[in-house]
Amino acid sequence: MSEADWLSHLLKMITITGQLEVRCAYGAPWRVAWAKSAAHEIPYHVVLKGRAVIEDPETKTARELVGGDIVLLPHGAAHVLHDGSGRAPAPTHESRGSAGWTLSQNDSRGEHLDMLCGRFFIEPPHDRLIRNYLPTNLVVRALDGQGDAHVEAASSHLASLIGLMRMESAGDKPGGGAILNALSSALFALVLRAASESAEAPEGLLAVAGHPRLAPAIGAMLADPTRAWNLADLAHLCGMSRATFMRRFQDKLGRSAADLLTDIRMSLAANELKKPAVSTEAVAEAVGYQSLSAFRRVFADRMGMTPGQWRRLAREGEQTRTAPN
Repeated sequence: MSEADWLSHLLKMITITGQLEVRCAYGAPWRVAWAKSAAHEIPYHVVLKGRAVIEDPETKTARELVGGDIVLLPHGAAHVLHDGSGRAPAPTHESRGSAGWTLSQNDSRGEHLDMLCGRFFIEPPHDRLIRNYLPTNLVVRALDGQGDAHVEAASSHLASLIGLMRMESAGDKPGGGAILNALSSALFALVLRAASESAEAPEGLLAVAGHPRLAPAIGAMLADPTRAWNLADLAHLCGMSRATFMRRFQDKLGRSAADLLTDIRMSLAANELKKPAVSTEAVAEAVGYQSLSAFRRVFADRMGMTPGQWRRLAREGEQTRTAPN
């Protein structure tokens, strides 16, 4: 893995799995409400055909989605999807296939919608990292046909992946559930890649990773987080003065480079603390801290618990997962 491959380094550190839950086949009028998700869940929706309006009841904002649009909600916000007509939705009926996902339909003859809905699951405590560095809503197009070659390639790959998801969710074939979940996991990575390569990358990690002058700093921190990086080192990698680097990084990310480096280190520490044979002292050193007390202080500040508390919580979670039914 090269330093430039920031996304592979991130996904190696954070375990994310995906699950298709519902395929919606509606005629207008229709409406679907999603409650706020748990901290470790990210809802996603893929509009295969037709159009939908996604509305955030808290911020009172709405956005129209059309065929080929994919939306992720990294903060798990409650939201409503509807056809935009304002009319009362037609009754729906559901059927559940052997693969585990649900087909939801109505009998209305209005404008047709075909949409896949599911969730991504992030192993704790990495959900905190995702919430801090990804936008509330993330929308990308699976196939645009406009823009530069890199963006077109990313969207083309997304279109191919969604085509596979469409085919697998159209039947009830052996292995369909496992295949759809694997494709959902790949969907997360491809959406982040496409968003970072877009000219309209939102503020946060994706904006920095997609910025040709700032990307070397992100790649270096993710590739070698234990190195004693300072602002002068990172600015040099980006070919900028220290002051210019600080200003541009803060503008794009919304946080400082030091904040991001600390959060990366604490996420790695959380992974290492799951290993019973590795002492807290060894974990502190492995993530770049010579002082155990300093490591404990920073870990508690960022993660909301001490390293010992996290180790016990992780062990209890592992015992729960492996306990016989």
